[in-house]
Amino acid sequence: MRSAITVCVGIALIAGCSREASRDPGAGEPLFTEVTQRVGLGGVAHNHGGIGNSYAPEIVGAGGAFFDYDQDGWQDILVATGGAFAGEPSLGAHPALRLFRNLGGDGFEEVTQQAGLALLRAYSLGMTVGDYDDDGDEDVYVTALEEDLLLRNTDGVFEDVAQAAQVGQIREWSTSAMFFDANQDGFLDLYVGTYVHWSPDEDIYCSFNERKVYCTPEVYDGIASRYYENQGDGTFADLTKEAGFLSGVDPVRDKTLGVAELDANQDGWPDVFIANDTERDMLFMNQGDGTFVETGVPSGIAYDQHGKPRAGMGVDIGVVDESGEPSIFVGNFSDEMVGVYRHIGGGIFNDRAAASRIGQPSLKTLTFGLVLFDVDLDTDLDVLIANGHVQTHIAQIVDGVSFRQRPQLFLNDGTGTFAEMPAGGPLTEPFVGRGLAAGDYDLDGDLDVLLVENNGPIHLWRNESAGKTWLRVRLTGTRSNRNAYGAQLHLWSGGNMQVRRIRSGSSYLSHSESAAFFGLQGVPDSLWVRWPSGQEIWIDDLPVNTTVNLIEDES
Repeated sequence: MRSAITVCVGIALIAGCSREASRDPGAGEPLFTEVTQRVGLGGVAHNHGGIGNSYAPEIVGAGGAFFDYDQDGWQDILVATGGAFAGEPSLGAHPALRLFRNLGGDGFEEVTQQAGLALLRAYSLGMTVGDYDDDGDEDVYVTALEEDLLLRNTDGVFEDVAQAAQVGQIREWSTSAMFFDANQDGFLDLYVGTYVHWSPDEDIYCSFNERKVYCTPEVYDGIASRYYENQGDGTFADLTKEAGFLSGVDPVRDKTLGVAELDANQDGWPDVFIANDTERDMLFMNQGDGTFVETGVPSGIAYDQHGKPRAGMGVDIGVVDESGEPSIFVGNFSDEMVGVYRHIGGGIFNDRAAASRIGQPSLKTLTFGLVLFDVDLDTDLDVLIANGHVQTHIAQIVDGVSFRQRPQLFLNDGTGTFAEMPAGGPLTEPFVGRGLAAGDYDLDGDLDVLLVENNGPIHLWRNESAGKTWLRVRLTGTRSNRNAYGAQLHLWSGGNMQVRRIRSGSSYLSHSESAAFFGLQGVPDSLWVRWPSGQEIWIDDLPVNTTVNLIEDES
């Protein structure tokens, strides 16, 4: 039933109103400012553990996350810091993760030890965040080169409970992961992408000019990714085969680097998109009975326009035009443009890489992290990508391609056609970019950026678009999973409809803030929310420049 309701405005309203207004960037003025040193994150770095052996895992990098670990209303930052290989010298007191508490938007303090993370040792790679045990705290699943970690959060202190929860206990190379409620029972399930069979003993020798270099993934067999179903009692069951994630799929060709959730056919059930490296991408359609069917080839997302697989890394999904249909964006290898696939109905996608005008400018870059968000608060989703090659000698082989590459920002004109933002500010600096996440660390209404370099420092970019009109919506599920992963939101403003989806996963090895952010043109007309449970609500008389907190069944 549609009706006007009173919304609950939380701590972000008070804190947001107390922040001094930021400048509104003019023509040619950078949209981001590097604030890493200023906020206390200088010296935070990823270590790939290499000592000259050119082991394959050294080059894949690591991720980071924006999430509120202590439930104080401010986005904190978690970083995977890598590690040492078995049989090689230890890195000493090098925790697998470092956690930084947000000090009210003015800076960060390290709380790795206080949060129980200082003694964790693993070759950490990626992470996903979700309240899997439904106790009100955000838990973290960490992917690693060997056993994964499941960090249960209890009042801001974490404990690795992977063994007790029966997840991640096989020694294998896992990459991007996501929490999602596959069977809509209110408990978060888990999909863990895995890459290739590798260990120091199984390392394959590849060379260039008589020296060892990193091999391409084609020389290794892939590993079938894993699906864990939440049993509702703190444990998970590995139902990869039973759920259909192995049906019709050759596991040795499964080399996953990116995962994302969507509802491709709008039937209310979460589907799963998989970006594979040098193998076809996959789309698993949820049948609503606990099983999935892989439809990558007939859907049109498996291969490029020539019928060849690409080297898929990061991925994100969103509605970027007036069609209201989701588009899938996939970061690929150099000389393989960023993939753009728009749903045209019936589970079929149309390749729009060239038509979107992202394709050509991305041909010479190798894209890992990729996020869709309304960078400039003009009501449409833009695209930011983190680039960096995997071969240190690539400039000696391919003209115009370098090892360190600058990030690229593509601004949407509202029709799904993009223009690359000229280099300026942090976009000028070349990185070996890997993990990329977005979150509003200073609560000024725009999304800031966390970028993790491979074997290098992290970067925090402050978004300078504040001063425009915006709305943030945070959802808490009751019948649905507490994070409301899988919720769909439609906001009408100035005759324009914006679509957002709440989810974990996406990008590369990273987790972005899970609230829905909207740039506005004037006063918003109404908001429609479909919860994962199927419940729908309409909200009129919405405020602006604040956070609206909605609790399922209390709205």
